[in-house]
Amino acid sequence: MADLRTGAKFDLSVPELEKMARQLRRHVITMTATAGSGHPGGSLSAADIVTALYFRVMRHDPENPRWPDRDRFILSKGHVAPILYAALAECGYFPVEELSTLRKLGSRLQGHTDRTLTPGVEMSAGSLGQGLSFGIGVALAGRLDKRDYHVYVLLGDGECEEGQVWEAAMSAPHFMVDNLTAIVDYNGLQLDGRCCEIMELQPLADKWRAFNWHVIEIDGHDMNQVLQALKEAREIKGKPTVIIAHTVKGKGVSFMENNVDFHGKAPTTQEAEIALKELA
Repeated sequence: MADLRTGAKFDLSVPELEKMARQLRRHVITMTATAGSGHPGGSLSAADIVTALYFRVMRHDPENPRWPDRDRFILSKGHVAPILYAALAECGYFPVEELSTLRKLGSRLQGHTDRTLTPGVEMSAGSLGQGLSFGIGVALAGRLDKRDYHVYVLLGDGECEEGQVWEAAMSAPHFMVDNLTAIVDYNGLQLDGRCCEIMELQPLADKWRAFNWHVIEIDGHDMNQVLQALKEAREIKGKPTVIIAHTVKGKGVSFMENNVDFHGKAPTTQEAEIALKELA
């Protein structure tokens, strides 16, 4: 099995990554509009991070989704499944045409990820707060099996209000899980308002440092910063790394940006047409 991390198949240049991120965002709009439901806002804010991971950083093989040496991506904020499905389809895990079945009865693309249904999905999601614990377990399993894969866990900022996140944050440094990188999609909004008004997270970086994590803060829409942070995270030994990615909810679509309404509301047909033009 070739090492796809250094291969050409998933080694897009920065301009190519930026182009792919726009394509994934278009998929998110089309999928949620077709379904009439879904979570576009957080899917759009995470698009650049997911693009960097799947098309440049991670070692994975669409023809062998359960390859033991693959890097793992854990979508803890499982409601933003559309952005993951878009990436998996563009990588070749299943046909792009299947994206139109999002949230339909019998579809492999449910509203929250299901690892028993969808090729390439690593964790079945639903209740928030569980992904970091799951990712730590997967990372520890890699250590026991003497495999060199890396585990990436994408968390929402509102999700970081969950107590289980901080139980996991305490355990990962204790066990020196350095083959684990957590990424916080810090877009400032959650289901029913601004995070700072519902449950203030700041000083978020200091909280992670107090738990003995290596902390990196970036602009989550600057592809160069995203790539550099992911590279740095792999080089840190003896402790886990968290990347706090400052993002914009609904990024790329003017009427969705920083609009809490689109946390869990699909665009109408007319809104989708406008959004797709903006993302062209």
